[in-house]
Amino acid sequence: MKRSILAIALLAAPALASEDIADQYPGSVLYSKPYEVLPGVFSAIGATAPPTYENAGHNNNLSFIITGDGVVVINGGASYQLAEALHLEIKAVTDQPVRLVFNENGQGHAMLGNSYWVDQGVEIVAHVDAATEFESHGGQSLRAAQARVLEKADNTRVALPTQTFDDSYLVEMGDMKIEARYLGPAHSPGDIVIWLPQKNLVVSGDMAFHERMLPIFEHTMTADWIETWDTEFEALKATYVIPGHGHPTNMDQVRRYTRDYLVFLRAQIGVHLDEGGDLADAYYVDQSPYTNLDTFEELATKNAGRVYEQMEFE
Repeated sequence: MKRSILAIALLAAPALASEDIADQYPGSVLYSKPYEVLPGVFSAIGATAPPTYENAGHNNNLSFIITGDGVVVINGGASYQLAEALHLEIKAVTDQPVRLVFNENGQGHAMLGNSYWVDQGVEIVAHVDAATEFESHGGQSLRAAQARVLEKADNTRVALPTQTFDDSYLVEMGDMKIEARYLGPAHSPGDIVIWLPQKNLVVSGDMAFHERMLPIFEHTMTADWIETWDTEFEALKATYVIPGHGHPTNMDQVRRYTRDYLVFLRAQIGVHLDEGGDLADAYYVDQSPYTNLDTFEELATKNAGRVYEQMEFE
């Protein structure tokens, strides 16, 4: 079993993820059952499709670390019920209590489940910018989740992190050192990574994608994301990566489908601008090298348009 897990981590075959794969864990609101990526580090891999009623909004990875003196959870989850379901899975593999939850960013699927963890008396930590983002837009995220997953959002409410930090938040618990780091501007406000130096593993959150196309939001500054990647993320020299979406993998894979995709798209838009192209045609610049990624059809044209709007004034 461990050999197959390592094979997944090192080879990261994109065929493992698909928007068309149905729920993998009947009987649980979780899309898939958590598995042990490396000793003591587990992750429940979310769907690589957009959030739907069928996947209960579990389209990101919910991870946890068993330290020997407690459990640290990474991501509050997209609802009270998803967080509760993850907690049941944690209790099935350890008697250690959950002591801390990290929110990887300020999006609903990272923070809406905070409502469950707060009720358990667990401390919740996020970057200050992520907390501000959720405070401003959490109500909107909650309403969208309620409209999308209906009764599967029952009991979910907006609950803010109980602690925030600016640059890093260090935890020594049991025999584990856990470092939450803000590396710089990336996908969304307050994106953080969780670095486990003893395991040479980074839980990258939305810093890194590889099985689904990354989304570029209005506030996603792609040039800044590339700079953060080159100067800070690569410096970790991680062997293993648990991305925000998709299966555990390695740096080569996430570099190819995150950093290199951003560079590629900016180059395509740069040529388009040099040729006097307008926004209407920018949506259709060639992105064919990335058509294998899930959510390509939903995101490729939007990404191109947003990069055009950014680069037009750079």
